[in-house]
Amino acid sequence: MVEREITVSENLGLVHVCAGRFKGRGIEYDDLYQAGCIGLIKAADKFDPQLGYRFSTYAVPVIIGEIKRMFRDGGAVKVSRSLKELGLKISRETDVFVKIHGREPTVSELSEKMGVSVEQITEALTASAPPVSLTISGEDGESQTDIPVSAPDEKITELMSLREELKKLPDADRQLIYLRFFKRKTQAETAKHLGMTQVQISRREKKLLLMLREKLL
Repeated sequence: MVEREITVSENLGLVHVCAGRFKGRGIEYDDLYQAGCIGLIKAADKFDPQLGYRFSTYAVPVIIGEIKRMFRDGGAVKVSRSLKELGLKISRETDVFVKIHGREPTVSELSEKMGVSVEQITEALTASAPPVSLTISGEDGESQTDIPVSAPDEKITELMSLREELKKLPDADRQLIYLRFFKRKTQAETAKHLGMTQVQISRREKKLLLMLREKLL
């Protein structure tokens, strides 16, 4: 459980990056981030390091999937009454712990003291987290501010998502994308390699790029 806590805390920046891709689409950033945190927790629970790839490679599609689910469900993360009540109890227990020990308790310590699973504690803390202000009030009025991100940047996140989508393509289509955009082959060279005409490559390429754009945006 401690290992999962560390994994979640070290990858919160990844949630910021994923949530940032969906800003300006009608849902508040705080809700996007909250949904992403739920995805991160699910990824941490199900990730198997024996599969041979990095946690971030597995987590990005899960985080993005949870954010997209929120759009399908109407644009809000629904927090149950029991989760809200648990959040209040955690707040009270935290205050008592700080007075006694002079520091914030870990999720594991809260779990043990309250007799509640670590997962429930984490979900309640995420649901009750205060909103992050995206504006700064100054002498010149309000100005937009960026949220600092310590995890991989947006380009890395997009590349991970792209790789996941490429895995779903038929072999010929995946080869076409690989030759054109990873090996930087011309359409004529790609056509020769795949046994197609340049016109066929051009048409198929346009359809694939449109499909991938819709999947990733």
